[in-house]
Amino acid sequence: MTSKIPFHGKSWILCGKLNLLSLRHNPNGTCNAASTSVLPPDSPMNVFDRNAKLLQRERAAKDANVQLYDYIKDEVGDRLADRIFDIKRKFDRVLDLGCGRGHVSKRILSESVEELVLADMSPSFLQQAEITEGVRVKKEVIDEENLSFEPDSFDMVISCLSLHWINDLPGCFRRINSSLKNDGVFMAAVFGGDTLYELRSALQLAEFERYGGISPHISPFVQIRDIGSLLTRANFTMLTIDTDEIVIGYPSMFELMWDLKGMAENNAARNRNLHLSRDTLIAAASIYKQLYGKTKEDNTAFVPATFQIIYMLGWKPDESQPKPLRRGTGQVSLKDLYRLDQIVKESKKIKLDDDDK
Repeated sequence: MTSKIPFHGKSWILCGKLNLLSLRHNPNGTCNAASTSVLPPDSPMNVFDRNAKLLQRERAAKDANVQLYDYIKDEVGDRLADRIFDIKRKFDRVLDLGCGRGHVSKRILSESVEELVLADMSPSFLQQAEITEGVRVKKEVIDEENLSFEPDSFDMVISCLSLHWINDLPGCFRRINSSLKNDGVFMAAVFGGDTLYELRSALQLAEFERYGGISPHISPFVQIRDIGSLLTRANFTMLTIDTDEIVIGYPSMFELMWDLKGMAENNAARNRNLHLSRDTLIAAASIYKQLYGKTKEDNTAFVPATFQIIYMLGWKPDESQPKPLRRGTGQVSLKDLYRLDQIVKESKKIKLDDDDK
């Protein structure tokens, strides 16, 4: 199935995986920020430089063309909003954690949410966050790593492409669980481990050829196999976890890197190499094109970039929730599943015979 998405005055094709063509822009703006880290500098969990991430978000927010870089987060925000609508209840109080420019909040309807709390570490992003009419909104500048909400404060917590920059993800999940009321739901989307694998491999090959070693230029992302155990340890139940891929075509590697900066999704690992030589960048772009380059029907060349999205949903336990049956109470063996239709027919026949008596 193919459909067209209007995007900045042009039509882009959505076919299975999302394929968009990026535009090149020029970011500007600077800011000063205080430390946001809640972990000691020597902690083994201190992978990301939160100060750098705050500066990146502030710089991106002050770009005059900031809205042109929202295409991935807006698409994922759409999909998260659809999942909220699938839950047939109205939530009195909802937290949008790491709200950015309101990628989810601007799609939330008053029929689903009574009050919405928008929280982000970037004051500029928070100020720009779009909202829906009819929903009461409160905005708070809060670092996602240092939640300070009272227990049992929210009926739902949502997060769109923000939590993959958290150092203490287990602790963050526990604090989110604590802030939820019983039978409250946590719903989030993060970038997964396969995100930007093309860019990662191209940079590594270019560096290895020149220096005989590699340094991290793509921040590490969480793996889907780890999400379930992290949510379970944080006291979430009835988990739902799935993945999706958004594949975007760029004219070259340089437009991709430019857009990552515009999204504030550039590297923020503490051990990152702050400098890449011109020679290495040119070689990486050539390797990227040679290994992954594609051509459209009109002979336009582009390089694809894969963004793996992990969606997660978990509920805070409550007595009203359905419970699994005790072991041994099942009436049908799994080995008989192949004859399930016959078993159902026999059970209906037995019931009819009992009614006749």
